[in-house]
Amino acid sequence: MASADLRRELDCSVCLNIYTDPVILTCGHNFCRVCIDRVLDTQGKSGGYSCPECRTEFQERPALYRNITLCNIVENFLSTQPGEEKSEVFCTHCVDSPVPAVKSCLLCEASLCDKHLRVHSKSPEHVLCDPTTSLESRKCSVHKKILEYYCSVDDTCICLACRLDGAHHGHQVKMLAAASEIKKDKLKTVHQKLKTKQKEVVIRIQRLQEHQRKVMHKADAEKSKIAVLLGNLRRRLEDLEYKVLADISRQAEKISISMSNMTRELEIKKEKLSRKMGDIEELCNMTDPLIVLQKSETGDLCDTEDGDDEDRERYDNLRDLDMGGISHTLHTGLSDIMSGINKRMEEAGDKFLDESTAGDKLQISEDGKTVTALPTPFRNLPETPKRCKFSQVMSSQSFSSGRHVWEVEVRGSDKWDLGMCYPSVKRTWNPEICYKVNHPDLVPYQNKYWSVRNYIGFCRLEDKSTYQQIKCSDPRSKIIRMYLDYEAGKISIYDPTVPVRHLHTFTATFTEPLHVVIGVWDDYGYLKICGGRVIKDHK
Repeated sequence: MASADLRRELDCSVCLNIYTDPVILTCGHNFCRVCIDRVLDTQGKSGGYSCPECRTEFQERPALYRNITLCNIVENFLSTQPGEEKSEVFCTHCVDSPVPAVKSCLLCEASLCDKHLRVHSKSPEHVLCDPTTSLESRKCSVHKKILEYYCSVDDTCICLACRLDGAHHGHQVKMLAAASEIKKDKLKTVHQKLKTKQKEVVIRIQRLQEHQRKVMHKADAEKSKIAVLLGNLRRRLEDLEYKVLADISRQAEKISISMSNMTRELEIKKEKLSRKMGDIEELCNMTDPLIVLQKSETGDLCDTEDGDDEDRERYDNLRDLDMGGISHTLHTGLSDIMSGINKRMEEAGDKFLDESTAGDKLQISEDGKTVTALPTPFRNLPETPKRCKFSQVMSSQSFSSGRHVWEVEVRGSDKWDLGMCYPSVKRTWNPEICYKVNHPDLVPYQNKYWSVRNYIGFCRLEDKSTYQQIKCSDPRSKIIRMYLDYEAGKISIYDPTVPVRHLHTFTATFTEPLHVVIGVWDDYGYLKICGGRVIKDHK
């Protein structure tokens, strides 16, 4: 009956046969490696993974770890089943046809079947053991007698003659069976320690894989952000280049027009001077003094000051490119671009959740936007006045004015709470008392802590010492939107799925800055701040 019960426990729930190379999921259920791989391959086509037995969902394809203990149990079980393994030791006395032996006699150095065992001597010196072909190894190599004792000092098996000849005088000698039990106890202790270490190694592997996944996810996200940042930088540099080059072109065109006008005026003046010079040369070549004198007196041939001072002043004041202004435009544009880059990098470096306030079972992601609950504390955290005693964490930033909107993805947990609190609130709130109306332990949180709490599909809206209970529209796949209007004294909770549904609005006269507070209460549940930053909507 016990064997049948064990047989049922060793059946894979997928193929309904005894486990072959059993592996274990994080939910604790075991499957044949080939069976669960086939199931996960099928699930991967539909975009989600879950345990075929308990339906626990996984965000990504779960890692498979060989269950060494279960493998050993299966092997031991199969070795005890009839027909599973045939004996290779045959009866020494059955010479006509080979008959499997059931025992071997160390004294006779013979193996016996059931028939010959019944007529075999029952005297104590005839020591029987399981069928074996290596009977010589069970006798003393010196005295050729059966090994019956174990010397713990020399760590060797000995016969009666070895014990009596004085070679082991004063040593601690035990019967083989007793010594074997002692060694088994030690081995069981070692096995338990190794099992514990194996679990620790498995946990480390899971954490390393999780960390690797997060690093790769973060690297992809960072590459996308850097690509966007550099793309914006290129566009802004192109705009700045166009602006500076256009400024240079405008200045050059203006100066060119001014110079062209001045050149035309000088060309006209040049023509006038040429004509006057021709007239003077003609007079200088005349021989009649009367004509020379009459002509020079009536004209302005001797006037050489025709606008010379004005022309020199205009030439001296010729405009050049305003390189100072161009340089200022260039440097100002570059400075604005770098300021924008620095601001974005600073915003990217800010963590929304303050890890120093997180309970010891909460793990905060590197970007400070996702909080995950673990079944046990994953590290030793110092108890400080800032740290929450239970599985809650507060935002690193406080909000003391304006209007703000957050959206939090809650699909990763069935037990969570989301709200706001004062920095002066006690960090030791217990989720159990939140269901008890007018409980005295709630007094310190009245008018200091407002939240919406979800327990597997039902929301409890906590305000002072009372709560209301409502049904969420889709508890397994949703986002909660929280809206703060500090000056109006309102904290509003919405279900943003279409159509948008208003869940509740808390009203109060705020006297302190407010922090966002998030709690996750189910093992491996998680909540995530969508968008990665607060969306501010100031008046």
